[in-house]
Amino acid sequence: MQVKPFEAAIFDLDGVIVDTAKFHYQAWKRLAEELGFAFSEKENEQLKGVSRMESLDLLLRAGGITNLTAKRKETLASRKNEWYKEYLTTLTPADVLPGVRSFLHHLRSSGIKTAIASASKNAPLILDKVNIGSWLDVVVDGNSIVKAKPDPEVFLQAARLLGVAPFVCYVFEDAAAGVEGAIRAGMRVVGVGEEQLLARAHLTVTSFEQLEPVFLLSRIGVSDLGVTGDSPYEQ
Repeated sequence: MQVKPFEAAIFDLDGVIVDTAKFHYQAWKRLAEELGFAFSEKENEQLKGVSRMESLDLLLRAGGITNLTAKRKETLASRKNEWYKEYLTTLTPADVLPGVRSFLHHLRSSGIKTAIASASKNAPLILDKVNIGSWLDVVVDGNSIVKAKPDPEVFLQAARLLGVAPFVCYVFEDAAAGVEGAIRAGMRVVGVGEEQLLARAHLTVTSFEQLEPVFLLSRIGVSDLGVTGDSPYEQ
């Protein structure tokens, strides 16, 4: 089995680097309640990794609302985003998820390039609040892409800006749409979260605290199919 090199790590932001996914849910739930229907955490899973307007469409569909004008939708999406930004003001560096800083340190000290590839238009604000921007070479977010995940645009743009080929990239994602987009980009994918929800990922972990041994192996033993060698994460 031919082993491919590992030269770049591309991260989703919400729910991977920082636990902001809870704020999205709180804001969408608040909007649903204002519109007169309940919105569950299970339904919210479909919104992960998806653009704001597409998320709104999914929310409205869950509530059986199909007759809104484009202008009304824009108003609702803006209202949700304002609530979300209010919640973001409570973020601190302590909100970076466990193991992330250590893993980024391993990457940078080993010469691995790093990028954010996020659908969020609030990525600059989030990165500023948690103070990890200096660990990243490139940030691609909803302000600089046209097509949302599962389209591979955000990942391919990150690779271009990093100056690397897609096949030497690892993507770290917590959403099924993001996993699919990374696969379409020709990249290998680590799912961060529940394996059942991220079944298409080449490897799934629940936390970056599990990833240091995998990272050490990945320099010499990761193929398109997963991890080879004496690893507890072997597929």
